[in-house]
Amino acid sequence: MSVDTDDAATSAVATPSRWTLPVVLTAQFITPTAIAGTAIALPHISADLGANPTALQWVVNGFNVAFALATLAWGALSDRVGHRRTFAAGALVVTVGSVASAAAPNLLVLDLARFVAGIGAAAILTGSSSLLSSSYEGARRTQAFAIFGTVNGLGLALGPTISGLLVTALDWRGVFAVHAVILAIVLAGTPLLPAAEPPAGPRGPILDVSLLRGREFLAMCLVPVAGSIGFVTLLTYLPSAFSGLKHLSAGTSGLVMLAMTIPVLLAPLAVAQLVSRIRALTVGVVVYLSLGALLLGNAGILLLTAGHSIALVIVPMILLGLGFGLPIGLVDGHALSVVPAHRAGTAAGLLNFFRIGSEAVFVAGYALILSTIVGTRLHGAAADDTAAGQFGHPDVYRSAFVVTVVTVIALLAILTALIVAIRTRASAPTSPAGTPAEELPSSSEGAPS
Repeated sequence: MSVDTDDAATSAVATPSRWTLPVVLTAQFITPTAIAGTAIALPHISADLGANPTALQWVVNGFNVAFALATLAWGALSDRVGHRRTFAAGALVVTVGSVASAAAPNLLVLDLARFVAGIGAAAILTGSSSLLSSSYEGARRTQAFAIFGTVNGLGLALGPTISGLLVTALDWRGVFAVHAVILAIVLAGTPLLPAAEPPAGPRGPILDVSLLRGREFLAMCLVPVAGSIGFVTLLTYLPSAFSGLKHLSAGTSGLVMLAMTIPVLLAPLAVAQLVSRIRALTVGVVVYLSLGALLLGNAGILLLTAGHSIALVIVPMILLGLGFGLPIGLVDGHALSVVPAHRAGTAAGLLNFFRIGSEAVFVAGYALILSTIVGTRLHGAAADDTAAGQFGHPDVYRSAFVVTVVTVIALLAILTALIVAIRTRASAPTSPAGTPAEELPSSSEGAPS
């Protein structure tokens, strides 16, 4: 595949083609689909390749860990070699990793293949956000990031459902095969993307923590961490809870998950429209509303039991979806607007490191807490099967579920207080432009909202 050799020399903003959003967003759709949808296939993977709990957890965690670590490298690399090259490399690597996942003969190979796919997904995410930031300005940038957030929400909303249907129709291997086909098509379309790059400027190191001196940027980096704690953990393992507590099938669990994921689909575009029309509805207000919804939703999800109707957790699931969906896209666009343009790729990598790194840590932590508590009550295959979400000991699963969710609520409350404190300090004292001058990196253009 040929790529223009003058990527790094082009201007900060180039006119995007009509194919820019379709190509970028199609690839971006796969990442949240892979995160949200893989977990729903775990019981089937377990039945086919074995119920080793550690190896099974790394089907999800391997992707997330690789995703998190690679975002830092891809962010800095993107500022050097070009956002389009980064995006194309990601599409190629995810395609290879997905093919290997679909053909995996055992859990070890599957774990390694998901690790490879995670590396590629990091390049896609970094390239996508950097391309949008460098290709659009003003209201068009806001709209582009709103659509970006909506597609992320669409992947999350439909991920469990699509994966559940694919598992039912094609077995779990079909989930990864479909990912490979879609990314191969995206790879063929990358020459249609603009070659716009940030303007020339000094390049920071791969791990450029100096950007975090900007408190507004730091606060925006912590918002996705809250989403990881309060939403992504349950997005990943709530289908297993439905199976372990209510004995729901993968397809049925996927349909129930729509209550939690459809708000993620609808919220970003709605928020973008409201923010542009209602002056009082700032980025900060949206962030605080989302944090409150996450706290309330997690508290309500404790109503899930083996004996009660699943309808009791529908409203809490909607709140969880709103808590995660309200700031999607808005936070990305705002975070990249408060750093110098020539550092956009590095900033996107750092932001996504917080996002994906926290997902990897807290999804793994959720599984560890739950499986450890199950292991105090059961042993051997019974413990492994129960922790994996196979039905048989709903009382044991319920006990572990409650302790795990309460831990999530406590962590979320601490992080909420931290975000509020950082943004409060960032807004006072202020410079004449309304931003604490000493807190922003040089050439920053943004301010707390």
